[in-house]
Amino acid sequence: MDWTALKLSVMLAVLTAAILLPVGIFLGRIFAWRAFRGKALVEAAFTLPLVLPPTVLGYYLLAGMGDASWLGQWVKSTFGTSLVFNFSGLLIASLVFNLPFAIAPMQRAFEAIPVNVRHAAACCGMSRWRTLWRIELPLAWPGILSAMVMTFAHTLGEFGVVLMIGGSIPGETQTIAVAIYDRVQAFDSEAAGRMSALLLLLSLAAIAVSYTATNRMSRRRA
Repeated sequence: MDWTALKLSVMLAVLTAAILLPVGIFLGRIFAWRAFRGKALVEAAFTLPLVLPPTVLGYYLLAGMGDASWLGQWVKSTFGTSLVFNFSGLLIASLVFNLPFAIAPMQRAFEAIPVNVRHAAACCGMSRWRTLWRIELPLAWPGILSAMVMTFAHTLGEFGVVLMIGGSIPGETQTIAVAIYDRVQAFDSEAAGRMSALLLLLSLAAIAVSYTATNRMSRRRA
């Protein structure tokens, strides 16, 4: 069992979910309640990582963040480091390919909140921030929780984008999914099987927790 790869994967998943939590809430509310020109195109752009092959997304991220790109050159000249083949670049890539998993469930949750609830809060003199904290977030919580769980589980299992952006550097970019691939390539089926089983159980447990929490909240409301 490669515990270093597992620890790296969990850390990447936790950081990705934590960063995308406020991003998903902000964009989910906008997409749910605001109409603006080009909205469909913007929503489609944020959904692209869901349908693009991981190799295609990984290629464009590699081209956009590599040392030959303006962004890669600026980061290297400013901070003295590269955006690819290290954990920082892996985190950026993880944020990009998890955007639809974070935004879509939250958007649907905010869309399910009746408009008259928000209007009633405004009539009662509640500020927008207080309405968000006291009314909107509690009502949208099942969707927010589902988004975070799906983001976490998807990050644990992502392979294509991770391999293209980070490679397979032990302790730096070698996640559990990449470690499984390396073990298969080395014909170490026993180690690959153990890590695959652990990843399967972790993903199943995360999704089960999400469904359990959502069902409990639904029963309390009923």
